[in-house]
Amino acid sequence: MARFTDRVAIVTGGGSGLGRATAKLFADEGAKVAVLDLMQDTAEAAAADITGAGGTAKAYAVDVSDAASVHAAVDAIATDLGRPQVLVNSAGIGGFAKSEEESPDRWASIIGVNLTGTFLMCRFTLPYLLDGGGTIVNIASNAGLMGQPYSAAYCASKGGVVNLTRALAVEYVDAGVRVNCVAPGGMRTPLTKGFRLPEGADFDVLRPVMSRIGVSEPEEVAECIAYVASDTARYMIGSIISIDGGLVTYGGGFPKPPTSPTSPASAG
Repeated sequence: MARFTDRVAIVTGGGSGLGRATAKLFADEGAKVAVLDLMQDTAEAAAADITGAGGTAKAYAVDVSDAASVHAAVDAIATDLGRPQVLVNSAGIGGFAKSEEESPDRWASIIGVNLTGTFLMCRFTLPYLLDGGGTIVNIASNAGLMGQPYSAAYCASKGGVVNLTRALAVEYVDAGVRVNCVAPGGMRTPLTKGFRLPEGADFDVLRPVMSRIGVSEPEEVAECIAYVASDTARYMIGSIISIDGGLVTYGGGFPKPPTSPTSPASAG
């Protein structure tokens, strides 16, 4: 099946994790993929993997939180590959912090990449999408749909992506541009591997946001993104699709392990 033959697809955060898995899947299904990443070398490595497998891809170093960088990249993509028809906003950053200790600079950075970056990519890609139709898939998180401790900035940014998606969907529903959102739960990516709880944090308060079936692989979520971006999903407009191991549905939660004389909870 080739759902994106000769379509130009932009994938932000395409150098690693979910973005890289999505870029590869789109290319496997015929898309000409623009791989956008803050790091030129990771973007080029992802693009090289795609072209080495017989696909079409080009790398672009972009700071999605910077309007000039985004504008220049989108215009370059249109020149190099053709009119963009698909946009996947996968670039994101995050991390844990106690809110009373959160750095204002880090807050601004997380909002800047996750929320403002998503808006800027939409802002400068929309003129091309409006010239013949297209689709946007924004990547939020279950953290944008439910509370998560030590994650105020991340939750705020992803909650903003959720409602940005709804706003754009109703604005462009009659203009041939579909806008939807995929909200993953825990996922095995380089980003999440770098997350560390703040000193003195209570791990048990995180149990409600941990799925009983563990974390997903990026390729699983990429399959969901591809469906939402495809013509098969034409009736999806402004949808927020949770792919989170049931967290939003059942409230999540590994049960707290019983305390025993030999358990870590009672040791020392």
